[in-house]
Amino acid sequence: MNFNLKSFLDEKVAQYNRPEFIANDPISIPHLFSKKQDIEIMGFWAATLAWGQRVTIIKKCKELIALMDGAPYDFIINHQEPDLRKLLTFKHRTFNDIDTLYFISFFRQHYHKFDSLEDAFIPANHLKWNLDPEKQDDQGSVVVEDALNHFRCYFFSLPDYPHRTKKHVSSPSQKSTCKRLNMFLRWMVRKDDNGVDFGIWNKLKPADLICPCDLHVDRVARKLKLITRKQTDWQTALELTQNLRELSPLDPIKYDFALFGLGIEERWGIEGILPEL
Repeated sequence: MNFNLKSFLDEKVAQYNRPEFIANDPISIPHLFSKKQDIEIMGFWAATLAWGQRVTIIKKCKELIALMDGAPYDFIINHQEPDLRKLLTFKHRTFNDIDTLYFISFFRQHYHKFDSLEDAFIPANHLKWNLDPEKQDDQGSVVVEDALNHFRCYFFSLPDYPHRTKKHVSSPSQKSTCKRLNMFLRWMVRKDDNGVDFGIWNKLKPADLICPCDLHVDRVARKLKLITRKQTDWQTALELTQNLRELSPLDPIKYDFALFGLGIEERWGIEGILPEL
């Protein structure tokens, strides 16, 4: 069989990077909003809570939105202490009320200083973490690895942050694949006319993104020989992304749609049949 990997994956991107993809995916949560800050806040929260069945993730996110009176940004900026009591009932797996309240505290502090959550990923915006010119790519874009490491430090820079909450925000320095954060960055940064990803951020570039490497993507990528590394960690995500850049240098992470779709919809790596390579 004459198998062209790029053509095959491009076809799968076209199949899955469509508005029909939205309804059953956590990205449906930020799509409930039109205000930029609401999209950012609930996009970040939906990505953070994205483990387990997708229907449950979406249900819990909608529950959280209701607890914030349907307007997350307004609630975060304008709430009074008594308003926080109803959030004490919120829980999703190991994410509980302590984590919820800290997220709200962080968002409130950040949005009092910045208009966009994108600024939380730009080290040069924070004097405590000055950006080293060597941590930029040839075009001056922030290296995503540095942006993610910086973000975790910044996110937990509030006094007396709860130590237990740190497990919900990963970073490359922990050797994590940072699947949830990379997925969130894809939502915010990628730009096309398909209506799935938002493309509302401009300081980070689509070409610099790292592919979210979840269980489904990992299985399919290994079947397609896009991953050779035995373990699954940050270096694995870098290897996968570099191989995807060879197929599309300016927009490598569009192939997340193809790999994820093949894994979860067509069940490759579980019961699917792979063409001979």
